[in-house]
Amino acid sequence: MSTHSPLTALSPLDGRYHSKLVALRPYFSELALIRYRVQVEVEWFKALSYEPTITEISPFSTDTIAELDELVTGFSESDGESVKSIEARTNHDVKAIEYWLRDRTEKNNEISKAAEFIHFSCTSEDINNLSHGLMIMHSRNHVMLPALSNIIKTLVHMAHQLADTSMLARTHGQPATPTTLGKELAVFAHRLQNGYDNLATVSILGKINGAVGNYNAHLAAYPNVNWESFSQSFVEKLGLEFNPYTTQIESHDGIARICDAYARINTILLDLDR
Repeated sequence: MSTHSPLTALSPLDGRYHSKLVALRPYFSELALIRYRVQVEVEWFKALSYEPTITEISPFSTDTIAELDELVTGFSESDGESVKSIEARTNHDVKAIEYWLRDRTEKNNEISKAAEFIHFSCTSEDINNLSHGLMIMHSRNHVMLPALSNIIKTLVHMAHQLADTSMLARTHGQPATPTTLGKELAVFAHRLQNGYDNLATVSILGKINGAVGNYNAHLAAYPNVNWESFSQSFVEKLGLEFNPYTTQIESHDGIARICDAYARINTILLDLDR
C-alpha cells in the first residue's frame, strides 16, 4: 500500500496535497526537525570549544570540525531512523540527539574526550526553539518568498498585458465607472509586494540560556564567562535575532509575527481568487 495514498493519509497534507508540499518537507518534516537539532547541538559544541575560558575543552582540529559538519550536511533518513531508535529507549527526543552524537563520534579521540560538553547547560527548549527558528527562516527564504515573488511578477506582467482591457468597476456592490483588468491586477500586485516586504523583514528570535533563562548552570560551572554575550553571538551566527529575556521557553513572539504576516498575505490571495 502506498505511503502517500490519500486513503492512508492522516491528514490532507500527506494525502491530497502531498505533491504541493514537497518543497517544504526538507524544512518541516520530523526528519528535518531532527537534522536541525543535530545542527544546533553541533554548533553549540563547536562554539564551546572556541571559548578560551573553558579550559577543559580545546579548539577542534580541522579534520574534527569537518567530521562534525558532515554529521549535519550528510544527515540521512537512515540517521533519522537511528535517532528514533534511541528515542524509543530514552523516551526523550532531544536526549536521543545527544546520545546519537556520542555514538557517531566515539572513535574520534578529540570529541570523546570532550563528550560531556555535548548539550552542555542546555535545556531542551534551547535546542528546539533554535531549530524551529531555523526551520521557519530557511523555509521562508528558500521557498515561501520565492513563490510569492513569482506570483507578484506574474501579476505585474498581466497588469501590463491587460492594461487596456476594459471592465466595469463597482462600488457598494453596484455598477460604477469603467476600469481596466490590468489596473485591478496591479492593485493585488501592490498589496502582495507590501506583504512580501513585511514577511521578509520579520525577525525570528532565538535563545540559549538554560533551564529557566538565567544561565544558572552556565555560571555555576564557569562564572568568568560572559554567557549572555556568548549566547547572543551564537544565536546571531545562526542567523536568528537574540532574545535576551525569557523563561525556560522562548516566547515565540517572532513566530506569532511571521504567522500573522502569512495570514495577511493569504487574505490578499483569497481576495484575488474571489
